[in-house]
Amino acid sequence: MSASPTVTTERMSRVDTAWLRMDTDANLMMIVGVWIVEPALSLQDLRDRIEGSLLKYDRFRQKVVEDAMGASWVEDGSFDLTQHVVADTLQPRPGQAPLDALKERVGELTGQALDPSRPLWEIRLIEEIETGRSALITRIHHCIGDGISLISVMLSITDGGKPPPERHKKRDDDPDAEFDWFADVLLKPVTDLTIKAIGLYGDGMAKSVELMANPVQPLAGGMDVARAGYQLISDAAAMALMPDDSHTLLKGKATPGKRVAWGEPLPLEEVKAIGQAFGASINDILLTCVAGAIGDYLRAHGDDPAGKEIRAMVPVNLRPLDQAWKLGNRFGLVPLVLPVGIANPIERLAAVRARMNELKGGYQPVMAFALLAVAGLLIKPMQAALLNLFAKKATAVMTNVPGPREPLQFCGRTVKQVMFWVPQSGDIGVGVSILSYAGGVQFGLITDDVLCPDPDDIVQRFRPEFDQLLYLALMLPWGE
Repeated sequence: MSASPTVTTERMSRVDTAWLRMDTDANLMMIVGVWIVEPALSLQDLRDRIEGSLLKYDRFRQKVVEDAMGASWVEDGSFDLTQHVVADTLQPRPGQAPLDALKERVGELTGQALDPSRPLWEIRLIEEIETGRSALITRIHHCIGDGISLISVMLSITDGGKPPPERHKKRDDDPDAEFDWFADVLLKPVTDLTIKAIGLYGDGMAKSVELMANPVQPLAGGMDVARAGYQLISDAAAMALMPDDSHTLLKGKATPGKRVAWGEPLPLEEVKAIGQAFGASINDILLTCVAGAIGDYLRAHGDDPAGKEIRAMVPVNLRPLDQAWKLGNRFGLVPLVLPVGIANPIERLAAVRARMNELKGGYQPVMAFALLAVAGLLIKPMQAALLNLFAKKATAVMTNVPGPREPLQFCGRTVKQVMFWVPQSGDIGVGVSILSYAGGVQFGLITDDVLCPDPDDIVQRFRPEFDQLLYLALMLPWGE
């Protein structure tokens, strides 16, 4: 009698388990993306490319099996690519533009769960949305990876993309080695955690924590240690005592229906020029436009935002970019305040810069990451109660992902436009996505169809806010 084949299993990290269990009827934890390519692409060409590139990542051939202790990645013995790369069609209503029909279809798919008996991803191809143009709609469960890691995957499947590096073999005496960042980091002292996370990108604050975590090294001075310790305690208290977010039309009980929208890209060079004129970063400029567009939308719908601010939970990357191919979730969250009640764009820009400066050097991303890791260990009701903290204290989730500077080529076609949307947890009903790609900056929204039934109404206000800043920048005195 022959032995049964060995099934490859891999323990899911606690943080990824938290994302797996975070699905609710109102908000599914899927990252949804759209590519528009031209000329048109055939289904067979797409399947051939995915089979030869994406499937080199083990994760996309593995399904999830949950147990009392968490979950595992298990190789799907009956994996069928045709179940994951499928054809789709648009059915525009009379008079509806193809692009609007595409947005509507993406919204529908955002509210439909992936099949839990298979690997948690799917690519749908609409072979022709307009003459000579195809659209790819990708849905990937957040437990597979975060935005930075999935950008790495995206690059690897394009023409000339590199496959993921070979993984080192795990030690026989350490079954969870390499695969569980929680085991390696979060069970160590918080100072060690902070230097491993923030220290990857940090500055003086990270250096102070490194000195605390490594007593064999000479200390630069007691004030450095005291300052780091004070900052850590201060940030922990601030997160715990943070009041619930301001009530607006965008805040309320989330529902399963979703709407998506995106606009035409802004020229990245113009964004940079405005930033240089005002001594601000690209992020400062874009966030100022986001706050202005939302504030203008609220005013237009009878909800005066004067004196109000809303929070957006913003992911902060906690890994070296050259490790992104390993997938998984390695990010924290910081609450960024958007001054939607300030109508004057210059005053709003100053407020955004002040808010951004308040976040620099803090440990809130690491604490949020730790909170997600702890949540991954809890039973679902306790996890939901813990994670509801984020929902009460924020109106939106906002992510800003750097994409390629040059247009991508895919199966000999050009990827003309890229957009994506991140999921919202709890009762958060708004997701803001900012993606730089091929010399442009793309702005998109995903919203609850009850809290905000027409996200295009916000998207269309983004460009006028940007144009205001551009006009004011041109009025400034020119240097020599």
